[in-house]
Amino acid sequence: MAEARFTRRYYWLHHFVLLPAALVMAFYTGRRYAAVAGSDSDESRLWFSIAALAIILLLTLVMLRQHYALTLQDRIARLEVRQRYFELTQQSFGPLEQQLSLGQILSLRFASDAELPTLAAAAAQQKLAPGAIREQIQQFRPDHMRV
Repeated sequence: MAEARFTRRYYWLHHFVLLPAALVMAFYTGRRYAAVAGSDSDESRLWFSIAALAIILLLTLVMLRQHYALTLQDRIARLEVRQRYFELTQQSFGPLEQQLSLGQILSLRFASDAELPTLAAAAAQQKLAPGAIREQIQQFRPDHMRV
C-alpha cells in the first residue's frame, strides 16, 4: 500500500529556529528578571528590558500567523472569482487569469454577477489597476468576512 504523503509548508527559520529561540529567550529572561525583581538596581532594569524585548519578539513571531491566514484568503478569493466567472459564462477563467495580477483578481470579486464578465475582460485588455477596477464597479459587493 502506498504511503500517504502530506504536503505541509513550514518556514524552517520561523518554525524551527526563531520561534523556539524566542520562546526559550522569553522564558529564560523572565525567570532571570523574576529573581531580581523588586530591587531598584541596574541588573533588575537590564533583565526587565531584555525580557520585554524577548516577549515582543515572541509576540511578533506569533503574529506572523496572520500572514498565513491572509495568504490562504487570497487563494480562496481567487477560487471564488474563478467559480463565479465559470458559473456566469460557462467558460474557464484561466486565460483571463493569466493576464491579471492578484490585486486585479481580488478587486474583481467586489463586482456584481452582471458586471464580472465584462469587467474581467476589460481589466485584462486595458490592464486596469485594482483601484480603477473598483471605481468601475456599479453594484459593489462588500466582503465583511475577510480577516
